[in-house]
Parts: sequence; C-alpha cells; structure tokens
Amino acid sequence: MNASTSAAVPASPVQSASPTDRTRRWAAVAALLFVPAAVATGVLTLASERAGRCLTYGERCSPGLPGWLFEWSAGVGAVAFLVAVAAPAVRVRRAALSAQVLAEVTALLVILSHA
Repeated sequence: MNASTSAAVPASPVQSASPTDRTRRWAAVAALLFVPAAVATGVLTLASERAGRCLTYGERCSPGLPGWLFEWSAGVGAVAFLVAVAAPAVRVRRAALSAQVLAEVTALLVILSHA
C-alpha cells in the first residue's frame, strides 16, 4: 500500500478557543476608576454637615475608621491589580480581580466613615 492511497488518519479535534478572558481589562478599569471614586467620595465626605463643622470649627470631629486601614486596603488593591494583570492562570487573575475590587471598596468605605 502506498502512502498516498492509505486511509487518512483522522485529525485530532480542534480545541475550541476559550472565551476571551477580560479580567486584565476589568482590573485596569477598576484601578483607573479608583482615583476618581476616591476624590468623589472625599468631596461627598467634606460636604457632610459633621465633616464641614469639624473642618471649619473643630467641633463634632469623629475619628472614623483608622487611616492604616485605608493604607493597607489601597496597598492590597495595588498588589491584587498587579497579580490580576501579570498572572498566567485565569483562575488566579479572577481571584486577584475580586480581591482588588474588595480592597478598593474597603478603602472607599474608610473615606466615607469620616463623613
């Protein structure tokens, strides 16, 4: 039997491409939107009556959540962003994106706690 007349070997099934993973894009969007969200949250906080009286007259000042919580949550958000962008595994990127969003929300809540 000749090689050209032999039965064709069935080709392996083509693996379908996985759906496009957009975790890197969402991580970048969340990181870019964090700064304007923090500014807007700060403006809303300063617009409250209690924060305005505290700033103007030094009255009714409450400590709110500690500042180190903001620093740590912003730091964790930055590290999670780097992991979400650089990790090769989709599962790790998705977990990092979740951690990033949670850390950013925590930082925004710290700002709001001073209102």
